[in-house]
Amino acid sequence: MSMGHPNKSFFTLMGNISSLYSSRRSMSFDLSDQQREIQQNALKFAKEIILPNAAKHDRTMEFPWQIIKQAHSLGLMNTMIPEKYGGPGCGNLETALIVEALAYGCSAIQLAIMGPSLALAPLLLAGTDEQKKKYAGMLAEEPLIASYCVTEPGAGSDVSGVKTTCVLKGDNWVLNGSKAWITGGGYAKWFFVLARSGSDPKVF
Repeated sequence: MSMGHPNKSFFTLMGNISSLYSSRRSMSFDLSDQQREIQQNALKFAKEIILPNAAKHDRTMEFPWQIIKQAHSLGLMNTMIPEKYGGPGCGNLETALIVEALAYGCSAIQLAIMGPSLALAPLLLAGTDEQKKKYAGMLAEEPLIASYCVTEPGAGSDVSGVKTTCVLKGDNWVLNGSKAWITGGGYAKWFFVLARSGSDPKVF
């Protein structure tokens, strides 16, 4: 009686997988023409506007409002705001390309420009349509700053340690707590504040 190789099916499977990866159907990691254009525009801005002014802002500690205004006018700020709310509607990859390019000029100024995206993320993920129109719309219309207020003296990336509370009184939420190291906090027009609404560590 003839016996087939016990691992024949395994080798057949591996051969099929190898053929799949070597075929034209393999995933391409090349940037699209539009993505390259976005990247080049951001890099041009970094080289021509950010880089020549970076040392001055390091020396004077002046907030780079003029650079922020120029970045906003070119669509390099708050890039993930959907078009329906007045924004560029960029995806994660396009935004990452912009962040990387702007940081070529100065990582601190890049953070001043792109920092509001931190506050936008929870708004776009969980906000009502009315909230998105109001708060995302504000950032789309004007070069304003929004701040992401999560870190506290005793809590940071591990948000289970957040102590700030929020209590609904009438039509208003009353916040009680302390936040620390809030990027752009001294210049922000609005804030996303992570606060606890109950005693359950999973409830905010």
